[in-house]
Amino acid sequence: MQTFWLALPLLLVGFVAGAIISLIQIVTSIQDSAFGSVPRLAAFLAAIFLFLPWMLTRLMEYTIGIFGDLGRYAH
Repeated sequence: MQTFWLALPLLLVGFVAGAIISLIQIVTSIQDSAFGSVPRLAAFLAAIFLFLPWMLTRLMEYTIGIFGDLGRYAH
């Protein structure tokens, strides 16, 4: 579940950016592959920079929770 929650913002940004770019390509009849790839990559990169602090915080909390409870498994 942790992996799902960490990946969800990036997947949503990729989905929304892809849908918007596809609609623009359909409306304007532009079929250039660079026109579709570059904005999607830019949106994905912006999302990584935007969500990276939140993702790292969630990952650190999860890791601390697992390592903090290791004594329970060492019987």
